[in-house]
Amino acid sequence: METRKHNQTRWRENELILVTVYCLLGIVGYWWKIFEHSGTWLREQYGGRFNEHQLYFDYFVNVLFPETGLLVMIYLGYLWMNLYTLPRLVQAEAAEPGSFRVAFALRGHIEISGSAGETLKRFLWGLANTVLLIIVLGIGWAVVIYYEQQYDFVGMDWTSLANRALGLGWGNSAKLLLLYTTYAYIREISIRRLVADPKRNAWRIALVNQITTYALVYFMVGCVLYFFDVFEDKAFGVIFFGVGPVLLLAGLTNIYWVFPTVGDGRFFRRRVLNRLLLSTLAWSIPVPFFIMGESHDVMPGILSIWMGQLFVVTPVSWFIFQRRKNKILQVRALQEALGQSEADLQFLRSQINPHFLFNALNTLYGTALQEEALRTAGGIQQLGDMMRFMLHENHQDRIPMSKEVEYLQNYIALQQLRSDSSPLINITTAIADNLPDCMIAPMLLIPFVENAFKHGISLRHPSWIDIRLNGEGDRILFEVRNSIHTRQGTDPEKEKSGIGLKNVLHRLNLVYPARHTLFVNQDEKEFFIQLMIEP
Repeated sequence: METRKHNQTRWRENELILVTVYCLLGIVGYWWKIFEHSGTWLREQYGGRFNEHQLYFDYFVNVLFPETGLLVMIYLGYLWMNLYTLPRLVQAEAAEPGSFRVAFALRGHIEISGSAGETLKRFLWGLANTVLLIIVLGIGWAVVIYYEQQYDFVGMDWTSLANRALGLGWGNSAKLLLLYTTYAYIREISIRRLVADPKRNAWRIALVNQITTYALVYFMVGCVLYFFDVFEDKAFGVIFFGVGPVLLLAGLTNIYWVFPTVGDGRFFRRRVLNRLLLSTLAWSIPVPFFIMGESHDVMPGILSIWMGQLFVVTPVSWFIFQRRKNKILQVRALQEALGQSEADLQFLRSQINPHFLFNALNTLYGTALQEEALRTAGGIQQLGDMMRFMLHENHQDRIPMSKEVEYLQNYIALQQLRSDSSPLINITTAIADNLPDCMIAPMLLIPFVENAFKHGISLRHPSWIDIRLNGEGDRILFEVRNSIHTRQGTDPEKEKSGIGLKNVLHRLNLVYPARHTLFVNQDEKEFFIQLMIEP
């Protein structure tokens, strides 16, 4: 449990703290103005437009209650989205092929079933919640707009007034929820990827926690400055809360995502420039679109912020990256080393510990020879050879190719002992003699064969497995084809994952980067993999 807590992101928690503090500071700030300033100052500061239209202005009615009420409504909507709606949406299971079914009844009843249907129902439920929240928040926002901007509704009848206020309220609430749901979707996807493998992503989780903590402090300071009139210029809010975070995030993106791909090569490379241009453009869009509001202001605003990132933020972040380059790249290297260690550890833990079985196998082998059970003795000997391989060879970074092939052949022979009695099972192997005399990372081939025997063999239906291992110059070409059978609920192997293909893919990327090619294809009847390695 301690490891789980240590490796969890504090993104959501820091965000909840920030929103809560923002709401409280806003309420306190509006009340603070009453005690800090005179009534004359308040009328001059907030009642100018009312005076121009010869309307009565009251700070409580036209500012305090509407603004604090809006803050409370937005805060309650935030809690509703994060504590009720989003948790139920992110719990939705992935859809399975063929699981979507819709049934129409004569009386108008519609039934949606299957896991894909469940996902659709969750989506529709979330959409309905969002629309309901837009409607409720929009009505409250319309009331706030009316009391804050009564001068804009002079001379309107009640129907026109209601339509205009509701249109503005629903427009503002829809815009706010669109912005937040987009952000929340990115947040949940990022968190899911981080916590999917917290040990390998430990440094990323720490980086996210650090950034969100800095953001919490940054925005809390901004809230104090804004609500307590340290800076009275309204442009301060746009710059501090809109442009400033975008520039900071762009700089962090450059330092930790774009510039590490440069390595010791040239900066002006396609991969680096593509990342730089796309990331800075992505950070440039939200602020003008959601703050400037007017359509004719959006494009100039986007271009201005984009150019500012390219010509101001990029050089500054490049200078910072160069000063911290060794530390950043060292962290990335440690992350890769940690991933390798975790992959090896996970792999070793998935194996049978051979120490306490080895002596027992020797005894069983002698007993089988005494009873003239030659097939049994052969199987025990093959299993012993496999266990000896795990004891002595599997702990090394590289082993001779011949040792890997020997282990592979023993595994196949051992599996054939239980399938030879069935005429429905056809297992063919073709291991060439022209394999390169090289060293290879241990246990890279066997997971694909284990997967083939696990999913490709049925004692009740025709089954086949075809295994081929060839050498092409300095390359190794490995192919496995097998039939596909869905395991029954009573099968004891149904819930066992074996060694795990994901682990093998991770090891391939670490041990043979840019020196391997893996092709996987599957249809309703056959699963096929082709692996090429240049050791």
